[in-house]
Amino acid sequence: MLNPNLDAIELGKEEFERYSRHIILPEVGLEGQKRLKSASVCCIGTGGLGSPLLLYLAAAGIGRIGIVDFDIVDRSNLQRQIIHGTSWVGKRKIESAKNRILDINPYCQVDLFETRLSSENAFSILEPYDVIVDGTDNFPTRYLVNDACVLLNKPNVYGSIFRFEGQASVFNYQEGPNYRDLFPEPPPPGMVPSCAEGGVLGVLCGIIGTIQATETVKIILGTGNTLSGRLLLYNALNMSFRELKLRRNPERPVIEKLIDYEQFCGIPQAQAQAQQASAQLSEMTVQELKQILDSGTDDYVLVDVRNPNEYAIANIPGAKLVPLSEVESGAGIERVKELVNGHQLIVHCKMGGRSAKALGLLKEAGIEGTNLKGGILAWSREIDPSVPEY
Repeated sequence: MLNPNLDAIELGKEEFERYSRHIILPEVGLEGQKRLKSASVCCIGTGGLGSPLLLYLAAAGIGRIGIVDFDIVDRSNLQRQIIHGTSWVGKRKIESAKNRILDINPYCQVDLFETRLSSENAFSILEPYDVIVDGTDNFPTRYLVNDACVLLNKPNVYGSIFRFEGQASVFNYQEGPNYRDLFPEPPPPGMVPSCAEGGVLGVLCGIIGTIQATETVKIILGTGNTLSGRLLLYNALNMSFRELKLRRNPERPVIEKLIDYEQFCGIPQAQAQAQQASAQLSEMTVQELKQILDSGTDDYVLVDVRNPNEYAIANIPGAKLVPLSEVESGAGIERVKELVNGHQLIVHCKMGGRSAKALGLLKEAGIEGTNLKGGILAWSREIDPSVPEY
């Protein structure tokens, strides 16, 4: 309802006080504030991007906010997901977000969808809202949100972050390009590390999420120039912004229906390959590793293939650090050969994926070893709770 009947929208005395700094702006005014009150926005995700986005949409006076999320608050979220607090650790993110939104602005209607967005529920969830904001961190959901917005004719406010860099744009707005014009095909699974593996600067999420909130408000107000047809690139280390022009691809396939986006992004195939590779590797549990450590034997070498900064957070006693990147370059293979020297090789990472990859490369070089199932997270949860999780 981007063209509402504004005569039917009223603001009370407290709302005039609350939104006074908006109303005195000529580009907003009373009419614009009524537009914000009558508008509805659905945010997919309450993580690093969704947190600042939801805070500012609530403060701006958006009348109806939908939230789609199925996760719980974890301590590792608190470094960047500022809508959640310490008291909400272990509780549902959507409830945490609703609680904070209503504390900021009790005039907001907050709709909660505690579910994973899918091809089966996307239309029913997204259809009632004027603007959709993508705060997700995975490719299947990004393509799903894009295609649903195209088929529903909804603006899609996009953002993504990784380490010190972020992107933002507006898709499917006023005949502008959509996400498939920028990325016609997803990257191979595992090529782009997650923030859990590569890390992310907390305040970067605030910058990109706030840009998304800004674009959302502008779309509702119908003022200014949006990022439609433009991709904004931000580098926090250099404090620099760049802009790329985006155009519709005339050869882009027509989006006719929602599909299996996990399949489209190659995830089932990658999982099957990983399972097949894992089946060919020797594995041990953290309990079996503890028995070896407690036995006092020195007939083994434990290699940790995580990054040095991860090792600094948490490590298993006696583990030798040989990052996966060094194994991939070949230098780490030589180091592992020196460490093994006739001993039993045990390799671990955070959860078991990178160590399996490292063992595959080592096996090609003639070095056999055993993968620690579940990695250091399993060690922390099942053996030594004093080891921090991250």
